[in-house]
Amino acid sequence: MAAAGLLLILGKHVPAAGRLPRLGHLPGDIVWGRGTFRLYLPITTCLLLSLGLTLLLAIVNLFRR
Repeated sequence: MAAAGLLLILGKHVPAAGRLPRLGHLPGDIVWGRGTFRLYLPITTCLLLSLGLTLLLAIVNLFRR
């Protein structure tokens, strides 16, 4: 039930993430394009989001015990 709530909250806020400064334009994010083709690999952004969610879930887990 908590996971569904978390996904709902994230789903509502993901479109707003494009308006955050520097998110998706960090050092380590790869943008490559040629002509009309553009490849975007947000490696650093994904690592930071993963770290943040891991810390958040670890804190929630500590309070549930």
